[in-house]
Amino acid sequence: DTNLSIKQNSISGLSVYPNPVTKGTLYITSNNASVKSVAIFDILGKQVLNTKTSNNAVNVANLKGGVYIVKISEEGKTDTKKLVIE
Repeated sequence: DTNLSIKQNSISGLSVYPNPVTKGTLYITSNNASVKSVAIFDILGKQVLNTKTSNNAVNVANLKGGVYIVKISEEGKTDTKKLVIE
């Protein structure tokens, strides 16, 4: 017998705030202090922003109000979150 297991690939302690964003800055923190790669997609799947965090902050001021998907990568782990910009 062999057991199948699923590798834990999510980022531990991940927090994305504020949500909804009203002031143009999104903050992304986790248990790890390393730089995170951030890709933001609109609801049609088009990538609208691709950047790395600096001081856990991402400037989203030039994105129009709406719903987005944020893909965050850190040290080989990836997680996605829903984002609302007002």
